[in-house]
Amino acid sequence: MKEKVLIFDTTLRDGEQSPGASLNVQEKVEIARQLEKLNVDIIEAGFPASSPLQFDAVRQIGEESGKIVAGLCRSVEGDIRSAHEALRNAAHPRIHTFVSTSDIHIMGKFGHERYGRSLDEKRRTILNMAVDAVRFARTFTGDVEFSAEDAGRTDPSYLAEIIEAVIDAGATTVNIPDTTGYTWPSEFGRKIAGLKQRVANIDRATISVHCHNDLGLAVANTLSAIENGARQAECSMNGIGERAGNASLEEIVMALKVRSDLHGYHTDIATEEIYNTSRMVSSFTGLVIQPNKAIVGDNAFSHESGIHQDGMLKNRQTYEVMTPQSVGVPETSIVLGRHSGKHGLQARLESLGYSVSGEELENVYQRFLSVADKKKEVYDDDLRVLMGDELSRPQDAIELDYLHVNSGTASIPTATVRIRSKENTYEESSTGDGPVDACFKAIERALDLGSLVNSYSVRSTTAGRQALGEATVRIEDEGRFHTGRGVSTDIIEASAKAYLQALSLREEARSGGNDNRINNGI
Repeated sequence: MKEKVLIFDTTLRDGEQSPGASLNVQEKVEIARQLEKLNVDIIEAGFPASSPLQFDAVRQIGEESGKIVAGLCRSVEGDIRSAHEALRNAAHPRIHTFVSTSDIHIMGKFGHERYGRSLDEKRRTILNMAVDAVRFARTFTGDVEFSAEDAGRTDPSYLAEIIEAVIDAGATTVNIPDTTGYTWPSEFGRKIAGLKQRVANIDRATISVHCHNDLGLAVANTLSAIENGARQAECSMNGIGERAGNASLEEIVMALKVRSDLHGYHTDIATEEIYNTSRMVSSFTGLVIQPNKAIVGDNAFSHESGIHQDGMLKNRQTYEVMTPQSVGVPETSIVLGRHSGKHGLQARLESLGYSVSGEELENVYQRFLSVADKKKEVYDDDLRVLMGDELSRPQDAIELDYLHVNSGTASIPTATVRIRSKENTYEESSTGDGPVDACFKAIERALDLGSLVNSYSVRSTTAGRQALGEATVRIEDEGRFHTGRGVSTDIIEASAKAYLQALSLREEARSGGNDNRINNGI
């Protein structure tokens, strides 16, 4: 049987302390409800003594939640009493008290002589404060957690002494925080293993760890601690928290789940709720999730490289160690961009209902690459437009090889085009009333034509600043009308393509193709 690791979520306490994050009472309550769906074991709802808002949030969450709800407090009676009052009606209240234990913190926070003149005297004062705080908290609840702040930099012998003393005083959980994110994973693991050996009564309490991410090691330190005896992991959704944040809940949970072959631990987290929880926390706090964030980032299950896409389409395990559905993400995203291959494009087109192969696929792929060079990502609507443009192309189309336009408020619009038919290539320049007019006139000069344009329009066919524009040009030739369409992120290029397609249709009709003559009768 695998041993359970308790998940202590501190999103609503330490997570809210992230610079720029701020949650009102109702938002904290909503997140707490979602944390219940996620099935965390303990919800640290806030620091009741710090403000009326914090007190009210802890009170409401405690009254509503069926989970263990913790309130943080310093090792002073006023804070502890405030936590008790906030959690008075909670089904499962926990008072979480803390005090600094590292020499750096002791000399910085307790430098006044009233705490003692020497470091040894100050250490004794801190130990007594911790013991008194735990004893006082035990008068209100049987579930008391003690945290040795900055335990990562605390002298091992003193840390073992204070942990043994608070367990004797009634602490049921002892938390070993790497408050500054300073420790190395193997070092932190040895610290936990050392406490298991040094503290005589350690079997009477659960060892917890609370790791910060200043060096990017929070999750690694947490996992190392679990391997060495910790059975409670304190973490936050999306890894938010003070400075560089806390250990990320989703990374800890999924690391334990995916690599269960390496260890004997499990959590009771409903992993399918991870994505929803992540998005709710991001929305309420205003803290945007980086795209490459593990598990919950937009790119976590996205593939753009052609090699990766090809592998994924053949066997998803080639590049994914977990399914997106396992964390609540609807599906893998095949992101189409300049690095994508024909296989990925073909698969996406087939999902949209298009069947392409051979030469047609090659043509579409070249047009796709042209768009992808101008847009970071090619969306489904872009593909639909490209396919519509491809399917409407005449068999012997007059192609645009090159277009250069010079235009501005203080210059005469000039266009140079190079166009290619089945047999010849033409290049010509012209001026015009605007860049599109100059482009049309250059085409007409190249093909030795008079103006045939009957109507012209342009519109955006997809969304965003890099949207594809579609130009439509209708020409009239001896009573016949031909309509060409052109698509590009550049509307002048789209206009040139549309005019050339209309001219291609004219040539096709002249050689025996469709007759588009308008009938006046029914």
